[in-house]
Amino acid sequence: MITRLSTLFLRTLREDPADAEVPSHRLLVRAGYIRRAAPGIYSWLPLGYRVLRNVERIVREEMDAIGAQEVHFPALLPREPYEASGRWTEYGDNLFRLKDRKQADYLLGPTHEEMFTLLVKDICSSYKGLPLALYQIQTKYRDEARPRAGILRGREFVMKDSYSFDLDDAGLAASYQRHREAYIRIFDRLGLRYVIVAAMSGAMGGSASEEFLADCINGEDTYVRSPGGYAANVEAVTTPVPDAIPFDALPAAHVENTPGTPTIETLVDHSNATFPRADRPWVGADTLKNVLVMLRHPDGTREPLAIGLPGDREVDLKRLEAQVLPAEVEAFVEEDFKSHPLVVKGYLGPGVLGTDGPTGIRYLLDPRVVAGTAWITGANEPGRHVYDLVAGRDFTGDGVVEAAEVRAGDPAPDGSGPLSLARGIEMGHIFQLGRKYADALDLQVLDQNGKLVTVTMGSYGIGVSRAVAAIAENSYDEKGLIWPREVAPADVHVVMAGKSAEIKDTAELIAAGLDASGVRVILDDRNASVGVKFADAELLGVPTICVVGRGVTDGVVEVRDRVTGAKTEVSLAEVAEHLRALVRG
Repeated sequence: MITRLSTLFLRTLREDPADAEVPSHRLLVRAGYIRRAAPGIYSWLPLGYRVLRNVERIVREEMDAIGAQEVHFPALLPREPYEASGRWTEYGDNLFRLKDRKQADYLLGPTHEEMFTLLVKDICSSYKGLPLALYQIQTKYRDEARPRAGILRGREFVMKDSYSFDLDDAGLAASYQRHREAYIRIFDRLGLRYVIVAAMSGAMGGSASEEFLADCINGEDTYVRSPGGYAANVEAVTTPVPDAIPFDALPAAHVENTPGTPTIETLVDHSNATFPRADRPWVGADTLKNVLVMLRHPDGTREPLAIGLPGDREVDLKRLEAQVLPAEVEAFVEEDFKSHPLVVKGYLGPGVLGTDGPTGIRYLLDPRVVAGTAWITGANEPGRHVYDLVAGRDFTGDGVVEAAEVRAGDPAPDGSGPLSLARGIEMGHIFQLGRKYADALDLQVLDQNGKLVTVTMGSYGIGVSRAVAAIAENSYDEKGLIWPREVAPADVHVVMAGKSAEIKDTAELIAAGLDASGVRVILDDRNASVGVKFADAELLGVPTICVVGRGVTDGVVEVRDRVTGAKTEVSLAEVAEHLRALVRG
C-alpha cells in the first residue's frame, strides 16, 4: 500500500517544540512521529508507530531465533505478587498505585518478574519443561519524578522483557549467553553505535549484569572504558584499593585553628599559608571531606548518612544511589542540621560520626581511605581542623562505599589502563537473577531424581520505544532525521517536484511499480510547494528520496541518498530496478 502524504494523518512543524531538550525529542515531534499527551506520556502517530513496530519486529525475530516464546501479560497487576517479592515497598513512589471499586490494591506494571515467575510456577512442575525462555513486548509504567527528553525518559514506555528458567547455574549461564548474542544482533540491525558495559543489578537483584548503551552525548548514563578493553557503567566501577600503610612512626593528630575555612579550597589555602609542608604544598587530596545526606527508605523513614572521601573528589549521587537502593538519596537540609546539633557545618570530622559515635550517624568511607593514610579534616568545632588524623589509628568507618566521582585518567580496576568517560543511553540490560524471585514466590520443580529444586532465572530487557529515540539521537543532521533502512517508515520517499501531468503520472508509475515489488513507498502527492516537499522529505528521514521533477522531459529522475546527501540521475527505464537494488542492499 502506497502511503500518500495527501491523505496521511501528518503535520510537520518548522519550529522546535518549546519543551524539547534533546535532538530526538525535537525531531520526532517536528516530523509528526509522536505527540505529547501529558508529561512523560506520548501518542504515536502513523509514521512513528511504523518505526516502533519495525523495532518490535526486529526484537521478535531475534528472540524467536533463540527459542524464546512470546506471551502477553496485563499492564494492570495485583499487589500480592509484588508484596511477596518486597517490591511493592521497594519501588516506593515510582509505582503507579490504584484501587478498584472493592478497594483492592493494584499497580501499573513497571516490570513483570513476579508475573513470569508465577506463570511458570503454575504450569511447569518438572525439569522436563526446562530450560525455558519467555518474553513479551508490553507497555510499562513508572512514575518518574522528572520525565524528560521526550520518549527517552517517559512515564509510559514500551519494553521487551524476557526471562529464562533453568535447573542450575550452568543452565543460567548458557541462557544468559544466548540472550547476550541475540542482543548484539538486535542492536546491530537497529543501526546503533553501542557499547556493552558491566553494570549494577540494582533493584533487580542477581549477580552478573551488563548494559547495552547507545553511544550518545545526550545520554543520561556515564560509562568508562580503558585501552585494554575494560568497560563499565560508572555506577559499577570499583576503585583500586591502595595498600595499607604502617602508621607506628606517624605523628600524633593535632587540632589547629583554621578560621574561615568551611570549604576544601579555603582549607588548603590556609594550610599552605599557616602550616606549610616541607616536601610539597598541601592539596585537596590531603583532606578528608565528610558529606552528609539523608536516605529516604521505601517505608518513608529517613536516615542520615555520612560519607568520608578525599577532598578533591565529589560525591556522585548516581553512584551513591546505586549503592543504597532501594533507598533514595536526599539533601541534608538546614532542618536536619538543627536535629543533629553535634554536626558542625563546614567543620565536620570523624570524631562524632559512626554508629557508635556521639551522633550515631552511619559513616561510610571511600576505598582510598585505607589504614595508615593521614588526613586534614574537621575537628567538629567552628574554625578548627585536625591534622595528621590517621585512618585505622584515630578513626574507622562503619563500612566502605563506592560513591566518589570517577574521573578520566583514573586507573581501570583490572589494570588495563587509564579510564576515559563517555555518555550513553541504556538500551538493554541483562541480569543473571539467580533465585531471588523463585525463592520469594516458591518456584520449584522436580529434578531428575524426583527432588524439589528451586529454579534459577535470568532477566533481559530492551527499551523498545526508547530505541526509537536512541536511533534518532544517533542518526540525524541539520535537516532532519536519517533512519536506518530496517526501522525506517518507508524504503523510498517519492517526491512529485512539479505540477505537470507528466510529473504526476511518472511519480505515480514509479510508486506503483515499487509497491508491487514489495518496496515500502511514501508518495508526496500534496498540492504544496517543491520547497515544502523537499524540507519534509529531509525531515522525515526515509533513507532514499526519489525526486520526479523537470528531468522527466529528458527521461531522468534524481535519486538522493539521505545518509550521504549524494544525488544521482537515473533514467526512467532503470529507476525501478535501481531503487529496488538500493533497498535490497
